[in-house]
Formats: sequence, structure tokens, C-alpha cells
Amino acid sequence: MNILLVDDEPLELEQLEYLIQKKFPNWKFFKAHDGSQALQIVKQHDIFLAFLDIQIPGKSGLELAKELTRSYSMDIIMVTAFQNFAYAQTSIRLGVVDYITKPIIEDELMAVLSKYERLGRYSEQIVNALKIIHQEYSEKLTLSYLASKIHINPAYFSRKFQEEVGVGFSEYLNEYRLKEAQKMLIEFPDMSISTISERCGFNSQHYFSQIFRKMTGQSPRDYRLRETFH
Repeated sequence: MNILLVDDEPLELEQLEYLIQKKFPNWKFFKAHDGSQALQIVKQHDIFLAFLDIQIPGKSGLELAKELTRSYSMDIIMVTAFQNFAYAQTSIRLGVVDYITKPIIEDELMAVLSKYERLGRYSEQIVNALKIIHQEYSEKLTLSYLASKIHINPAYFSRKFQEEVGVGFSEYLNEYRLKEAQKMLIEFPDMSISTISERCGFNSQHYFSQIFRKMTGQSPRDYRLRETFH
């Protein structure tokens, strides 16, 4: 898998590569010091995951993230020296999957990367399918649409997804949407439950609340209250 690291501080780039490579020795790393270098790399290579520092010369990391999410399908993690809630909110609005703060703590980085552990064992088709799910979970995603995007037969794709991922496509999609909803409930305390439900790709607030309760044992409202004042 191709990984992009963007930071204008060479030592920070080296440290990030070193820490990630320890865990994922087979990943291939591309490094850039600013937005224009990063865009050149993205045009030439199929990048799966990008770490973007917010404070880089020229375009900011957030501006770069906006451009990348608009034109490419990849997971983006923001890296920032500022523990600023506004940055976090902007990042999540842009579709960024997570963010970590500097100085980078190895345990925190590994926690963010834990969801990619199984990807090393997935076929390229399933990796591409997961990438689309992570980018387009807020849309009306169907198994047929996903199969057509990765150019395989829907029945074969359904079987392959179940075999490799260990759960069915619909179950995985719902679980991913619910995890995103959990993040939004905390990050956006003033956003209504129905808006979060809609932004996470659920057809109705009732259905969202139903499966949220099934997964967490509580309603979205109770979850928000408990986590906010925890």
C-alpha cells in the first residue's frame, strides 16, 4: 500500500515513517514537504493513506485535504501541533478520518492505525472497496455500485468481501457509519441527531437510532450526554 507523508520538517517526516514502518514494514512511503509536491506524488501513484501536517508552506494541510478529498479516494489523517477544537471540526467536515497531535506519541499513532492492520491481508480489490466505503459512506452505497466501481461481479464481490473481511458488506458499512456517527456526536455537540444520521448515510433517524442502540446499548442522545460529561 502507498502511504503519503506531508510535513515541511524533515525530522518529523523521518520519525513518522520510522514509527509506521515498524508496524507495517511492507507499506511503501512517499514524502513531500509542501502541497504542490504532495499533489505531484498523488497524480503519479495510487495513494491509500495520507498523513498531512496542518502547518505546511503554501497551501495549508486543511486546504490540501480539501483538494485531495474532492478529487481522489484516499484516507486522510491530519497531524497538528495545535490541540485546537476548531481544527478537529474542520478536519471532520472535510472527511478526514482522524487526526493526531505533535509531538507524536507512538501509542496514539498505533491506535489510529489499528483499523488498517487487517488490510495487509486483503486482496487489492477488497482494499479498493474499503477505500470507497471510507470515502463515500455518507452516500447511498450499494453492493452493486461498489462491485461496478472495482469491476467485479456483484455476487462474487459479496462472497469475497465476506470471506476476507469476516462480515458482510452491509454489516461492515453500518458499523463504519456508526463509528463515524459516534465521533460526530462528540465533536459537534450542537448538531442535531437527524443531521448526523443523514450525514452518516442513514435513510432515517429512526433506523439510525435503532441500530445505534443495538450496537452501543444506548440511544445516540444518551451516548452524547454520557461521553460529553464523562
